[in-house]
Amino acid sequence: MKFIRTLCYFTLSMTTCHAAMASDADILGPVAEIGHGLMEGYLHGEPPLNSAEFVPAPPTENSARQLADTAASEALRGLEGSARWDLAAKDADLHFPAAASIFSCALGATVSTEQTPALYRLLQRSLTDLGLATYPAKKAHQRPRPFLLNGESICTPDELELLKTDGSYPSGHSAIGWGWALILSQLAPDRAEALLARGRDYATSRMVCNVHWMSDTEAGMAVGAAAFARLQNNALFQATLSAARTELASGQATPPDAERCEQEASTLAMSR
Repeated sequence: MKFIRTLCYFTLSMTTCHAAMASDADILGPVAEIGHGLMEGYLHGEPPLNSAEFVPAPPTENSARQLADTAASEALRGLEGSARWDLAAKDADLHFPAAASIFSCALGATVSTEQTPALYRLLQRSLTDLGLATYPAKKAHQRPRPFLLNGESICTPDELELLKTDGSYPSGHSAIGWGWALILSQLAPDRAEALLARGRDYATSRMVCNVHWMSDTEAGMAVGAAAFARLQNNALFQATLSAARTELASGQATPPDAERCEQEASTLAMSR
């Protein structure tokens, strides 16, 4: 350890040094919950990212942007009750272990606590950082969600009352989905195109569900990218990223079911 410290001092940045010296206990040890089943993120205790400062205001009523949002929502209304609607409902579930499977087809690997514990933890903790980064802007704008204006169904009716009082802009799910796509693209650059496509489709799921406008998802993706950038300077995130990369490179993760992935690809094409 003394040699590593000396090498770091002379050759590497402090973030890289701390990442190199992180142990399994640091990466996979117990993590406090902050409520609603969420683990503390890697950025816990750091100054929060103020998305209200860099995300523009949402479209105003009858503006060209709002008309585009309305048209985009109406174009997807015909998917209610379809396989794409069902997949959008599944995408909405960010509880683990279900959430760990969202990108498995695009990644070409099954994410689990048994085979890829570092990657599993990486997704769990980064979810908090990515999602919470949207709340300064959400609270600043308190934009009504589409279903409150069009009176149509949503794909997660059990969440109806909660969503009525949770601002629509930016989309927290879209921030998480796009942030995960960027993180996974770091880990598997050879699959970046598929991962980024799935990240965009994940944001589209929020529109299919009738719970977000198009501009909500675009702003959410921007916030997710900003939080992703902030994570690059966190030593424990980098250490966990390195461990997750090793897991994937080892080939120890089971490939996802090919038939399921073919069906997912066909279903996602319905909203493109």
